[in-house]
Amino acid sequence: MGYDFLFDLAIILFTAKMLSIVARKINLPEVVGQIAAGLLIGPAVLNIVKPDDFIRNIAEIGVIMLMFEVGLETDLKKLRSTGKKATLIAMGGVVLPLIAGAVLYLLFYGGNLSDSSVLIEALFIGTIMTATSVSITVAVLKELNVLNGTIGTTITSAAIIDDVLGIVVLTFVIGMKSKGTSIALVLGKAILFFVLALVFGVLINKFFVWYDKKYEHTRRITISSLVFCLVMAFIAERFFGIADITGAYIAGVVLCNLTDSKYIERRIDISCYMIFAPVFFAGIGLKVSFQTMNLHLLAFSLAFAIVAMLGKLIGCGGIAKLTGSSMRDAAKIGFGMMARGEVALITVQKGLDAGVLTSEFLTPVIVLILISSFTTPILLKKSFTSDKEVKTA
Repeated sequence: MGYDFLFDLAIILFTAKMLSIVARKINLPEVVGQIAAGLLIGPAVLNIVKPDDFIRNIAEIGVIMLMFEVGLETDLKKLRSTGKKATLIAMGGVVLPLIAGAVLYLLFYGGNLSDSSVLIEALFIGTIMTATSVSITVAVLKELNVLNGTIGTTITSAAIIDDVLGIVVLTFVIGMKSKGTSIALVLGKAILFFVLALVFGVLINKFFVWYDKKYEHTRRITISSLVFCLVMAFIAERFFGIADITGAYIAGVVLCNLTDSKYIERRIDISCYMIFAPVFFAGIGLKVSFQTMNLHLLAFSLAFAIVAMLGKLIGCGGIAKLTGSSMRDAAKIGFGMMARGEVALITVQKGLDAGVLTSEFLTPVIVLILISSFTTPILLKKSFTSDKEVKTA
């Protein structure tokens, strides 16, 4: 390999940054620009950079750090305040897309459900659809100045719970892939992990509260937190067969109520933003090759995007209506849950790593992210604009 990896890394970071700036200028999430960078410099277009072990390892660290940040940003008080309604909305946003995605896969690719590999592939397509992008949704709600309103709080809380449920489903489906592993064993190991994480998480949280008071706003608290994140990711994957991102997310939740949680998140984000996250998102684009594109895949990609967005709109909006929201507010909640981004990418990446999916299924996910990133801000803005909540917020 020599020193070629240095040039590849430089090309990835430069292109990702330039295209993320372009994306921001046209009111798209930066992640869209970073994916586009991978598409541009990868086999899909210019073929300047090819994914290798170095890029994959850097990208894996990026995934772990991203999920750690999501955990650190979790607002436990907000989750408790919205309570049952947000949980039911999140469940609607997981169950319906999961079923719809599996059915869509079977309609396009067929197969015998008695074949476990077909069932796992179908369920994984549905699992990808369960993801909701908290970052995209929050950015839109902030711009509309309704993030802390009733609807904004409900959407944000439901999106966070949605991610938790999505991670559980992801872990479960990947576990089914392992030969000789029963569903009961997979579920038992997942439950055991979360029980142990809860018990030891309380103790570790108490230690970090003491440690944070002793070394408040110091680099050592950030480094120690990152070490805890990496250890949790390792334990989850190595000893429980659970995705490492689950361990990283739990580590973030354990530390989310620290006085310095925002400080830790900002410091972690510096490294993540500069190197690891751009490599991860660009790495997704690097894996795409349009050599496999055909009319069937194109039709599936468009159907995948439409079904995924309708699944959230109907699943989340429908539950919101059933739990007392007006039709207008239910629509806002449904629109707010439609956006897809980093979590969907993380999910499909895990499917590729586990051998559940082939690289051609990156294309439908990228199409979904691009379409939802365009439509979500437009639909949310239109649904909120005439309301007093926006005018007086």
